[in-house]
Amino acid sequence: MQEVWIVEDDVNINGLLLEALSKAGYICRQVFSGTEAVLLLESEQFNNCGVILLDLMLPGKSGEEVLSLIRKKGNTPVIVLTAKGELEDKVGLLSKGADDYITKPFEIKEVVVRVQVQLRRMNKTEERDILSHKEMQLDRKNFQVKIGEVVLPKITKQEFSILELLLKHPKQVFSKEEIFEYAWEEIYMGETKTLDVHISNIRKKIKAITQEEYIETIWGIGYRLHD
Repeated sequence: MQEVWIVEDDVNINGLLLEALSKAGYICRQVFSGTEAVLLLESEQFNNCGVILLDLMLPGKSGEEVLSLIRKKGNTPVIVLTAKGELEDKVGLLSKGADDYITKPFEIKEVVVRVQVQLRRMNKTEERDILSHKEMQLDRKNFQVKIGEVVLPKITKQEFSILELLLKHPKQVFSKEEIFEYAWEEIYMGETKTLDVHISNIRKKIKAITQEEYIETIWGIGYRLHD
Protein backbone atom coordinates (compact mmCIF):
# COMPACT_ATOMS: atom_id res chain seq x y z
CA MET A 1 0.00 0.00 0.00
CA GLN A 2 1.29 3.46 -0.89
CA GLU A 3 2.15 5.89 1.89
CA VAL A 4 0.85 9.36 2.61
CA TRP A 5 3.74 11.63 3.56
CA ILE A 6 2.90 14.38 6.07
CA VAL A 7 5.56 17.05 5.67
CA GLU A 8 4.66 19.46 8.47
CA ASP A 9 6.91 20.85 11.20
CA ASP A 10 4.11 21.65 13.64
CA VAL A 11 4.06 18.56 15.86
CA ASN A 12 0.40 18.96 16.84
CA ILE A 13 -0.87 19.40 13.26
CA ASN A 14 1.31 16.56 12.03
CA GLY A 15 -0.05 14.32 14.79
CA LEU A 16 -3.68 15.20 14.05
CA LEU A 17 -3.21 14.44 10.36
CA LEU A 18 -1.49 11.16 11.20
CA GLU A 19 -4.36 10.10 13.45
CA ALA A 20 -7.10 11.00 10.94
CA LEU A 21 -5.40 9.44 7.92
CA SER A 22 -4.46 6.31 9.84
CA LYS A 23 -8.10 5.89 10.91
CA ALA A 24 -9.07 6.23 7.23
CA GLY A 25 -6.84 3.26 6.47
CA TYR A 26 -3.72 4.95 5.11
CA ILE A 27 -0.11 4.18 5.97
CA CYS A 28 1.56 7.48 6.87
CA ARG A 29 5.09 8.79 7.22
CA GLN A 30 5.71 11.85 9.37
CA VAL A 31 8.31 14.34 8.16
CA PHE A 32 9.15 17.43 10.23
CA SER A 33 11.57 19.44 8.08
CA GLY A 34 12.35 20.31 4.48
CA THR A 35 15.81 18.80 4.88
CA GLU A 36 14.36 15.47 6.00
CA ALA A 37 11.89 15.56 3.10
CA VAL A 38 14.71 16.07 0.58
CA LEU A 39 16.67 13.13 2.00
CA LEU A 40 13.59 10.89 1.70
CA LEU A 41 12.91 12.07 -1.86
CA GLU A 42 16.44 11.03 -2.82
CA SER A 43 16.02 7.58 -1.24
CA GLU A 44 14.31 4.42 -2.44
CA GLN A 45 11.56 5.06 0.12
CA PHE A 46 10.10 7.63 -2.31
CA ASN A 47 8.91 4.68 -4.43
CA ASN A 48 6.34 3.92 -1.72
CA CYS A 49 4.92 7.45 -1.67
CA GLY A 50 1.39 7.89 -3.04
CA VAL A 51 0.60 11.48 -2.07
CA ILE A 52 2.39 14.25 -0.15
CA LEU A 53 0.87 16.78 2.25
CA LEU A 54 3.36 19.65 2.15
CA ASP A 55 3.60 22.62 4.47
CA LEU A 56 5.36 25.65 2.98
CA MET A 57 6.97 27.06 6.13
CA LEU A 58 9.52 24.34 6.90
CA PRO A 59 12.88 24.44 8.67
CA GLY A 60 15.88 23.65 6.48
CA LYS A 61 14.63 23.50 2.90
CA SER A 62 11.46 25.50 2.20
CA GLY A 63 8.25 23.93 1.01
CA GLU A 64 8.72 25.58 -2.39
CA GLU A 65 12.16 23.97 -2.73
CA VAL A 66 10.76 20.57 -1.75
CA LEU A 67 7.91 20.97 -4.27
CA SER A 68 10.37 21.81 -7.03
CA LEU A 69 12.38 18.65 -6.29
CA ILE A 70 9.24 16.49 -6.22
CA ARG A 71 8.27 17.76 -9.67
CA LYS A 72 11.73 16.98 -11.05
CA LYS A 73 11.29 13.40 -9.86
CA GLY A 74 7.79 12.73 -11.22
CA ASN A 75 4.05 13.26 -10.88
CA THR A 76 3.43 12.24 -7.26
CA PRO A 77 0.39 14.28 -6.11
CA VAL A 78 1.17 17.15 -3.77
CA ILE A 79 -1.40 18.89 -1.56
CA VAL A 80 0.06 22.10 -0.15
CA LEU A 81 -0.89 23.19 3.37
CA THR A 82 -0.71 26.97 3.37
CA ALA A 83 -1.61 29.93 5.56
CA LYS A 84 -1.79 32.10 2.43
CA GLY A 85 -5.36 32.92 1.49
CA GLU A 86 -4.99 35.30 -1.46
CA LEU A 87 -6.08 34.03 -4.88
CA GLU A 88 -2.74 35.03 -6.46
CA ASP A 89 -0.86 32.95 -3.89
CA LYS A 90 -3.05 29.91 -4.57
CA VAL A 91 -2.73 30.25 -8.34
CA GLY A 92 1.03 30.56 -7.88
CA LEU A 93 1.15 27.27 -5.94
CA LEU A 94 -0.72 25.43 -8.69
CA SER A 95 1.50 26.92 -11.38
CA LYS A 96 4.57 25.70 -9.48
CA GLY A 97 3.33 22.12 -9.58
CA ALA A 98 0.99 21.63 -6.62
CA ASP A 99 -2.03 19.44 -7.41
CA ASP A 100 -4.20 20.97 -4.70
CA TYR A 101 -3.98 23.26 -1.69
CA ILE A 102 -5.70 23.60 1.67
CA THR A 103 -5.71 26.87 3.57
CA LYS A 104 -4.96 26.80 7.28
CA PRO A 105 -6.83 26.45 9.56
CA PHE A 106 -8.55 23.48 7.93
CA GLU A 107 -11.03 20.74 8.73
CA ILE A 108 -9.30 17.38 9.14
CA LYS A 109 -12.11 15.59 7.27
CA GLU A 110 -11.52 17.81 4.24
CA VAL A 111 -7.86 16.83 4.17
CA VAL A 112 -8.75 13.13 4.22
CA VAL A 113 -11.21 13.56 1.32
CA ARG A 114 -8.71 15.52 -0.75
CA VAL A 115 -6.10 12.80 -0.20
CA GLN A 116 -8.67 10.23 -1.39
CA VAL A 117 -9.35 12.28 -4.53
CA GLN A 118 -5.66 12.54 -5.45
CA LEU A 119 -5.06 8.81 -4.94
CA ARG A 120 -8.09 7.95 -7.08
CA ARG A 121 -6.77 10.23 -9.79
CA MET A 122 -3.40 8.48 -9.76
CA ASN A 123 -4.99 5.05 -9.76
CA LYS A 124 -6.94 5.89 -12.90
CA THR A 125 -3.73 6.24 -14.86
CA GLU A 126 -2.54 2.79 -13.78
CA GLU A 127 -5.62 0.89 -14.92
CA ARG A 128 -6.47 -0.69 -18.26
CA ASP A 129 -7.80 1.52 -21.05
CA ILE A 130 -10.87 -0.58 -21.92
CA LEU A 131 -13.70 -1.43 -19.50
CA SER A 132 -16.73 -3.46 -20.55
CA HIS A 133 -20.07 -4.76 -19.28
CA LYS A 134 -22.55 -6.68 -21.43
CA GLU A 135 -22.54 -4.80 -24.77
CA MET A 136 -21.10 -1.60 -23.32
CA GLN A 137 -17.44 -0.75 -23.84
CA LEU A 138 -15.74 2.27 -22.28
CA ASP A 139 -12.51 3.41 -23.91
CA ARG A 140 -10.47 5.63 -21.57
CA LYS A 141 -7.82 6.43 -24.13
CA ASN A 142 -10.27 7.78 -26.71
CA PHE A 143 -12.89 9.10 -24.24
CA GLN A 144 -15.60 7.03 -25.88
CA VAL A 145 -18.46 4.80 -24.72
CA LYS A 146 -20.06 2.32 -27.13
CA ILE A 147 -22.94 -0.11 -26.96
CA GLY A 148 -22.29 -2.69 -29.60
CA GLU A 149 -20.90 -0.61 -32.44
CA VAL A 150 -22.89 2.54 -31.63
CA VAL A 151 -21.17 5.39 -29.78
CA LEU A 152 -23.06 7.20 -27.02
CA PRO A 153 -23.47 10.74 -28.37
CA LYS A 154 -22.05 13.85 -26.73
CA ILE A 155 -20.83 12.12 -23.57
CA THR A 156 -19.72 14.64 -20.93
CA LYS A 157 -16.73 14.34 -18.61
CA GLN A 158 -18.94 13.62 -15.59
CA GLU A 159 -21.12 11.11 -17.47
CA PHE A 160 -17.98 9.32 -18.62
CA SER A 161 -16.57 9.24 -15.08
CA ILE A 162 -19.84 7.92 -13.62
CA LEU A 163 -19.86 5.03 -16.10
CA GLU A 164 -16.14 4.48 -15.54
CA LEU A 165 -16.63 4.01 -11.79
CA LEU A 166 -19.58 1.65 -12.23
CA LEU A 167 -17.80 -0.40 -14.90
CA LYS A 168 -14.69 -0.74 -12.76
CA HIS A 169 -16.75 -2.39 -10.00
CA PRO A 170 -19.76 -4.02 -11.70
CA LYS A 171 -21.06 -5.77 -8.56
CA GLN A 172 -20.65 -2.85 -6.15
CA VAL A 173 -23.36 -0.44 -5.01
CA PHE A 174 -22.05 3.13 -4.84
CA SER A 175 -23.58 5.87 -2.73
CA LYS A 176 -24.37 9.20 -4.33
CA GLU A 177 -21.55 10.71 -2.26
CA GLU A 178 -19.00 8.25 -3.65
CA ILE A 179 -20.12 8.72 -7.25
CA PHE A 180 -20.17 12.51 -6.96
CA GLU A 181 -16.70 12.77 -5.43
CA TYR A 182 -15.28 10.43 -8.09
CA ALA A 183 -16.92 12.12 -11.09
CA TRP A 184 -16.58 15.74 -9.99
CA GLU A 185 -13.35 15.33 -8.02
CA GLU A 186 -14.58 17.58 -5.25
CA ILE A 187 -16.18 17.22 -1.84
CA TYR A 188 -19.83 16.14 -1.77
CA MET A 189 -21.94 18.73 0.04
CA GLY A 190 -25.26 16.85 0.16
CA GLU A 191 -26.87 18.17 -3.05
CA THR A 192 -28.11 15.25 -5.19
CA LYS A 193 -29.98 16.92 -8.06
CA THR A 194 -26.89 17.42 -10.22
CA LEU A 195 -25.91 13.75 -10.00
CA ASP A 196 -29.48 12.56 -10.58
CA VAL A 197 -29.73 14.68 -13.74
CA HIS A 198 -26.50 13.20 -15.09
CA ILE A 199 -27.69 9.65 -14.37
CA SER A 200 -30.97 10.45 -16.16
CA ASN A 201 -29.06 11.82 -19.17
CA ILE A 202 -26.91 8.69 -19.36
CA ARG A 203 -30.02 6.50 -19.31
CA LYS A 204 -31.62 8.53 -22.11
CA LYS A 205 -28.53 8.15 -24.28
CA ILE A 206 -28.43 4.41 -23.64
CA LYS A 207 -32.16 4.02 -24.31
CA ALA A 208 -31.73 5.69 -27.70
CA ILE A 209 -29.49 2.74 -28.65
CA THR A 210 -30.89 -0.25 -26.72
CA GLN A 211 -33.70 -1.27 -24.36
CA GLU A 212 -31.15 -3.09 -22.19
CA GLU A 213 -30.84 -1.61 -18.68
CA TYR A 214 -27.33 -0.64 -17.61
CA ILE A 215 -27.77 1.45 -14.45
CA GLU A 216 -29.80 0.18 -11.51
CA THR A 217 -31.12 2.45 -8.76
CA ILE A 218 -30.75 1.05 -5.25
CA TRP A 219 -33.28 3.12 -3.34
CA GLY A 220 -31.95 4.85 -0.27
CA ILE A 221 -28.35 4.02 -1.19
CA GLY A 222 -27.28 4.92 -4.72
CA TYR A 223 -26.52 3.14 -7.98
CA ARG A 224 -24.81 0.13 -9.50
CA LEU A 225 -24.55 -1.59 -12.86
CA HIS A 226 -27.61 -3.62 -13.83
CA ASP A 227 -26.89 -7.35 -14.17
